[in-house]
Amino acid sequence: MNVQSGIAEVNGTRLYYETAGSGHPLVFVHGFGLDSRMWEDQFEAFAKRYQVVRYDLRGFGQSAVPTEEGYSHAEDLCALLAHLGIAEASVLGLSMGGWIATNFALVYPDKIRALILADSALIGFQWSSEWNRLWAAIQAAEVEVGVEAARQLWLGHPLFAPALEQAEVAARLALIVSDYSGWHWDHSDSHRAIEPPDIQRLDQITSPTLVIIGEHDLSDFQDMATTLQQRIPHANLVRLPGVGHMTNMEAPERFNEVARHFLSALDDGAS
Repeated sequence: MNVQSGIAEVNGTRLYYETAGSGHPLVFVHGFGLDSRMWEDQFEAFAKRYQVVRYDLRGFGQSAVPTEEGYSHAEDLCALLAHLGIAEASVLGLSMGGWIATNFALVYPDKIRALILADSALIGFQWSSEWNRLWAAIQAAEVEVGVEAARQLWLGHPLFAPALEQAEVAARLALIVSDYSGWHWDHSDSHRAIEPPDIQRLDQITSPTLVIIGEHDLSDFQDMATTLQQRIPHANLVRLPGVGHMTNMEAPERFNEVARHFLSALDDGAS
């Protein structure tokens, strides 16, 4: 597989990206504390039929950290696509990557062909008190002890418990998390919020949408998956049995089959 990598200097920042394959563009957007390497099991597999793109968000992987100047992940993705000469793409996001994909679909509806939201977060959702408690503990560890302590708490979060039961997946996650800068835990993020929040605008999404959720993902994410499926017009929901939050890494063959079936139906309909 011929992989091209580079740095896109867009919107006053530097975004690391990789691209391969040809066909309809398919962009992968990673989750919090991770980076584009989490898509290893999808990148090559989908490059056989699509032009695949994976990239590191601001503050993650090899991309630059945010500054005090306001920014938008949706605007960054739009600028990256323009940098690559892509007019329209399918976007697949997991967890934080899911809310970025949803926001992108709302802000740039003419640039999205299809939307796949895996174990997705959602802007405007009211997180449970337990989630907020664990998040506050991680932030406190970053400030009071240091980034390594915060990384260990993040990796030990119940979110990753099912994935850590698989030795190979656990090793990959540990490596990626160990490279996370921890920037978002001890800085005020300047990401610009758009009103009203996305959760109130889901009925405006017009692109074909697939929602994927692991059977054993946390209750917050189960609730968000249900909300996405119910409020996005004609969205389909697939629940993957026996796996948790990191569906694409825990069950890559099943994950790829579900996503490929969804995208293939669009391809067949366009032909």
